[in-house]
Amino acid sequence: MRHSFSNPDELLRRLDAHDYLADTGLATALFLALVLERPLLLEGEPGVGKTELAKVMSVVLGRPLIRLQCYYGIDIKSAVYDWNYARQMLHIRLAEAHQSPSELEKDIYSSDFLVKRPLLTAISSHPAPVLLIDEVDRTDEAFEALLLEFLGEFQVSIPEIGPFAAKELPLVILTSNRTRDIHDALRRRCLYYWIDYPDPTREFAILTRRHPDLGRELVRHVVTFVGELRRQPLVKRPGLAESLEWLNALSALTTRELSLSVVDKTLGLLLKYYDDIDLMRRQSPDGIPLAEELLKKGVARGDG
Repeated sequence: MRHSFSNPDELLRRLDAHDYLADTGLATALFLALVLERPLLLEGEPGVGKTELAKVMSVVLGRPLIRLQCYYGIDIKSAVYDWNYARQMLHIRLAEAHQSPSELEKDIYSSDFLVKRPLLTAISSHPAPVLLIDEVDRTDEAFEALLLEFLGEFQVSIPEIGPFAAKELPLVILTSNRTRDIHDALRRRCLYYWIDYPDPTREFAILTRRHPDLGRELVRHVVTFVGELRRQPLVKRPGLAESLEWLNALSALTTRELSLSVVDKTLGLLLKYYDDIDLMRRQSPDGIPLAEELLKKGVARGDG
């Protein structure tokens, strides 16, 4: 894919200009994916900004975004191509009187009757898009095998027609939450980067960028409280997406300081499992709800 970045730092600045605060490692991996024309596999916990990066890159590059949302059981008809059966049947009825069966079969299995799904659309489009293959870990091994030709050669094969190869290569970003291991064959076809939870300084910068209307002290307390939550044995630790969602809620509630009452009423924005919420409401060894203990620690740490 054509681009105008001379080095990773320039790409980092362009991402920053669109309110995506990446670290230098991620910017380097993304820059190399562009220069080397290789897919980029991003792994990390849910909510750390993997999907958002693909969205921002489509804006930065000025290219359309094509998204393939993965799920268990996804197949070639959903991801690559299908046939327009209704149109084929209509064509058969109109043409069977003056075409032989072999001619008719060849005619109906042509590109005129092809329905392009995300992968085929991505290599057929001009300009080349940003292709997001989201949550690839939710698929099965059969679908991973289907992806190998696409990721290795930027082409797909349709038995009735033949291979379709990209004339202009898209930027392909795959994401995984590591709900299962991805096969080595797929990994070898990609560049790789692990996106971790942001450190407190970067998370504070991201949140204040999104909510300059809120006091810096409140944002600092949000960052430190969420940081305390991530140290707990939760089913699902809150990611950056949850921090942003919580801050949106605090802004809507015109909250100016964190209190146990506010935290308790809005825990469902940070924690998505009842067991985790129940854990926060249980009493700690000191005889107070765990959420209150973490809130005190977080406020003290944030003030420090």
